[in-house]
Amino acid sequence: MVLGIVAEYNPFHNGHIYHLLKSKELTKDDYVIAVISGNFTQRGECSLVDKWTKAEMAIAGGVDLVIELPCLYSISSAENFAYGAIKILNSLKIVDHISFGAECKELNKLNIIANVLHEEPKEYKNILTDELSKGISFPKARENAVLKYLKDKNYANILLGANNILGIEYLKALKKCRSKIEPILVPRKSAGHLTKDYTGTISSSTSIRNMIKTGNTRNLKDALTPSSYTILKDEINNGHFVPDFSEFEKIIMYNLRKKDIEEIKKLPDVSEGLENLIKKAALSCNTINEFINIVISKRYTETRIKRILLYSLLDVTKKEMEISKKVNPYVRVLGFNSNGKKLLSKISSANPDLKVITSVKKFMDENNNKNLQMMLNKDILATNIYTLGYLKDSYCNLDFTKKIIVK
Repeated sequence: MVLGIVAEYNPFHNGHIYHLLKSKELTKDDYVIAVISGNFTQRGECSLVDKWTKAEMAIAGGVDLVIELPCLYSISSAENFAYGAIKILNSLKIVDHISFGAECKELNKLNIIANVLHEEPKEYKNILTDELSKGISFPKARENAVLKYLKDKNYANILLGANNILGIEYLKALKKCRSKIEPILVPRKSAGHLTKDYTGTISSSTSIRNMIKTGNTRNLKDALTPSSYTILKDEINNGHFVPDFSEFEKIIMYNLRKKDIEEIKKLPDVSEGLENLIKKAALSCNTINEFINIVISKRYTETRIKRILLYSLLDVTKKEMEISKKVNPYVRVLGFNSNGKKLLSKISSANPDLKVITSVKKFMDENNNKNLQMMLNKDILATNIYTLGYLKDSYCNLDFTKKIIVK
């Protein structure tokens, strides 16, 4: 039996170990496959360490096979992030369960909301249209519409939880794919997803990144697994880490100042004349924080704005993002252990036609699918730009030269 997990592991910490062990306890599964985001992440952020280091941490922590979530999914909205990951897990044809953490303790509640969002009954769509006309953000309009449609106060605040939202999107994606994978919910323990402060041995990824960003690392060892701590410490000592997305702000401002209005308009999530405000802000700001403070509004959330900045950094267009929603993605292997090697054989037997990448060069030479080529090129570009944030050794083309992590 095989367990699937979708994660950022940014970085892999004690909370992830808790989720992993609890999931295996609930499912009795023998193997674990993790689909993880690469060098840039879903809330418009960068990863603390590169995707191979994250894979190494995950395997040391008990994951058997680590697969990269292609960049266009990992930096996308919660909906496309989840859909991309579920498409990958479903394509393997060997995954029995998917486990995710959530603030809500009741899977049924999340499933009821997922049904509404998947089926989109006419009454719900009318309410949503009415809410959007009030000039509020889409997430807030959707939350209001769901509550009004369900007419049940027990669903209040569920769509405020970042992990609840992702959980709902996983459930929705399973329905969309008509997948037989069974969902398992593990209630989050202790720290919230975005909590910036250290909260003991189980602290959020945000708080761990904040420790490193501020240099206040006295609690770092307690918040990480021993193997993650050792691996992370080595990367920091080598200067191979990016403490914050602001490391790229000059490149981003350059990109936005260079682009004309029509080019900005082609960025995903830019609509309703937002391109004009973005251009104006780019011409008057020096920092990302200044930019966000100018553009943020009731309609445009901070996360949406940060994702737009990330799209600009990586030159992602609306057309490319739409392509990602329609294709069945490749399976890019980042690392595995001896059990993971067995899983790769099982996957090959279960789905012989599946495009499994263990060599980027070989795939690029043999692949004739232009959409998959575009997506992989975006992964390569993301790595090449990401290493510019390093203190040392900003090498290029690591996707061709870095070896798969084998334990």
